[in-house]
Amino acid sequence: MKKLLNTLFVTLPDTYLSLDGENIVVKQEESILARYPLHNLEAVCTFGYAGVSPGLMGACATRNINLTFMTRSGRFLARVTGESRGNVVLRKEQYRISDDERRSALIARNMILGKIYNHKWILERATRDYSLRIDTDRMKKVTASLTEIMKQVREVEELDMLRGLEGTAAVQYNSVFDELILQQKDDFYFHGRHKRPPLDNVNALLSFAYTLLSNDMKSALEAVGLDAYVGFLHRDRPGRASLALDVMEELRGVYADRFVLSLINKKLIHGKGFYKKENGAVVMDDDTRKIVLKAWQERKQDKIIHPYLNEKMSWGLVPYSQALLMARHIRGDLDEYPPFLWK
Repeated sequence: MKKLLNTLFVTLPDTYLSLDGENIVVKQEESILARYPLHNLEAVCTFGYAGVSPGLMGACATRNINLTFMTRSGRFLARVTGESRGNVVLRKEQYRISDDERRSALIARNMILGKIYNHKWILERATRDYSLRIDTDRMKKVTASLTEIMKQVREVEELDMLRGLEGTAAVQYNSVFDELILQQKDDFYFHGRHKRPPLDNVNALLSFAYTLLSNDMKSALEAVGLDAYVGFLHRDRPGRASLALDVMEELRGVYADRFVLSLINKKLIHGKGFYKKENGAVVMDDDTRKIVLKAWQERKQDKIIHPYLNEKMSWGLVPYSQALLMARHIRGDLDEYPPFLWK
């Protein structure tokens, strides 16, 4: 269990939530694990729950406390809310910002700043830890270029210019990504990003990890009452979770890319677990996919200190922390959206 800002996250499996006076009681079998006062909460998010009492559901609805249900893997199931008060105001303001390109750019630039910062950190850490195994001069040139791009991003107020700078930074980062692959080089190499379809093993892994991350991000945004399909950098497109794609930008490198690199470099997967289809697309076989999914769930349990909130939490709660911070900014509680700047 973790109380983050004013949201209670119940991550233990098979827990039952009930009401006792003005408190939420968290039970597992016959044991009472914790009590939390309702007046301190604005939302409750449960993962793999055993049940919730009707009394607690009614109390949460009356007090406008969102009660959200997730699967153990983090897939959004449902949200119980009372009268439409907080969420409708939050979403209307989200839509106003999305319709205003300048306001959208001011939020989006922080997310892109976080993405470039984290990519730079990944390269700098590799330069420090594996100086004898990679081209350090090439790495340093790229990190210096990323530093200059970040300076420009801080001043941008137009979406098209921001997209151009983000694209330039991505090209720089991708140009040295292959240096980060230290093992199994015959089977795993990166010569550029290929999305539709992925044309090599690494791109297949990256695409799958980004899909997992976007699903987690979409669930997190829904849990805090935001519309995952109305974004700021990614504009509206039917069926595309634009805001989820926006907020996950800053997490791609530190969350998904590092996960893929660890699978390869620790030899948790092997080249024989991939095959090429007739159209040239490279896909994982079922056994490899199961290994990746299991490793993803295990990675989400690893503990970190959130760089902005300065609180200990699991990696799996990072999308929710960023969704909460985004909601607070849109409500006007924070002057700027604070991106996830990993250290």
